Amino acid sequence: MRSQPNILLLMADQHRADILGCAGDPVVRTPNIDRLAAEGLRFEDVHCQGPLCMPARASFLTERYVRDHGVYENAWDTPTDMPTFLHSLRAAGYHTACIGKMHLWVHGGRAPGGQRTRDARHRSEQMVAYGFDEPIETVGKLASVNINTEYSDHLAAKGLLETYREFVRRRNYTAQGGEERLPNSATGSIPLPPEDYIDAWHGDRVVRWIDEREGDQPWFLWVGFPGPHDPWDAPIEYVNLYRHVSMPMPKSLQRPQVPEFGPFRDFLQFFLWTHSSSATLTDDRIEDIRRYYYADITVIDEAVGKIRQALERNGMLDNTWIIYTSDHGEMMGEHRMLMKMVFYDQATRVPLIIRPPQGESAKTIPGLIEHLDVPATIRGVAGADGHETFEGQNLLGSEAPVIRPVVFSENYGFAMVRTASHKLVFHEDTLEPAQLFSLDDDPTEDVNLVHDGSARGVLEELLETRVRPFLKGGRKKPGPGVFETGRRTD
Repeated sequence: MRSQPNILLLMADQHRADILGCAGDPVVRTPNIDRLAAEGLRFEDVHCQGPLCMPARASFLTERYVRDHGVYENAWDTPTDMPTFLHSLRAAGYHTACIGKMHLWVHGGRAPGGQRTRDARHRSEQMVAYGFDEPIETVGKLASVNINTEYSDHLAAKGLLETYREFVRRRNYTAQGGEERLPNSATGSIPLPPEDYIDAWHGDRVVRWIDEREGDQPWFLWVGFPGPHDPWDAPIEYVNLYRHVSMPMPKSLQRPQVPEFGPFRDFLQFFLWTHSSSATLTDDRIEDIRRYYYADITVIDEAVGKIRQALERNGMLDNTWIIYTSDHGEMMGEHRMLMKMVFYDQATRVPLIIRPPQGESAKTIPGLIEHLDVPATIRGVAGADGHETFEGQNLLGSEAPVIRPVVFSENYGFAMVRTASHKLVFHEDTLEPAQLFSLDDDPTEDVNLVHDGSARGVLEELLETRVRPFLKGGRKKPGPGVFETGRRTD
């Protein structure tokens, strides 16, 4: 057996940390992901660097904070002139590949930098610049309406593409045009055979890649599942698994208080009215959405099981690290909200399971971790050097995993600083505090203490010892943000 192991990174899209059997959810069916946790490490308190696809993924790729790469909305490409952990893996002798949704360049909506080129050649060249030797890239459910990939080719060959696109088009609340569109709280199973569902197809595509892999060169494969991201469209066969089940409900249904003025007022009001439904998000509606969300997670779990079987029958399992995670979380009804972008734990916390070759005794690791520590850990197990700009820490580089005293997350010009006991949300340009929560006294984050005089000392200490040092060098801004231009992504 060669000394350098293979590394398989499985990244779901919008899978929050606590909806796994191994994380204590009493209903969700995730036996294959749970098995990975039973044979490795599960980290309980991992926070992404941005609760939105592109900020989170750009930080993961570059091992840097959003303040450094500037992708603080889904409006700018990840820079191609920054070092990435993939460059380090290639330098260490790895073949680097991806299959699935990477979302490192603008897929749709506004693009302040100019009109996007979407031809396959341009996309492939850009992915190679990021460090992929073999990019087999697709896009998410919503972007698949307009962007052709190997998945859309598969649907077209089976005569299913227009059926798929028409279904998603009505649920694509970010699309332009005058056609009637359903709200993002709508549920409904997509009219495709289960094997052609987007997450099932991606699992089968990975299996084929493993079965066809030849040669002795160690490989790193980044798999990007498009789900369980909305729309809530899981196959009916999987939804029925949860049809007569009492679904776990949010711990808090209290809506956040919108400030009377200031930048956070614009952000939160826009989020609540546009991207997070409204007060019509009733208990019954939340329960139904959760049923579809859980069903999609089960589809992904089955794909994980098939991928593991492919590794085993090809003699690769005992020489492959397997990592399961997500780019960011999902509110899923908490505070009567959907989606992400806000800084509640449900949006910033992500699952992280690391199974070493041949497995080991299960361990659960508490304590704060940043998501950019994952690529640093991947470099560590690969024996790959880092770059002086990288901010990640190898979670396996010492006798005990490195626990951080503080974690940061950023998007839309706002940021979160979180310690074990407190969370502060603030506007990055003005440092204006927006939300302050005492996590020991208020774990559901219902009571905003930002204007509470008794919490003034904690607020000032966080600003002085955490926030100002974090932003000492400023932040990169490739262009005006959505709340500076007045334009919206709805």
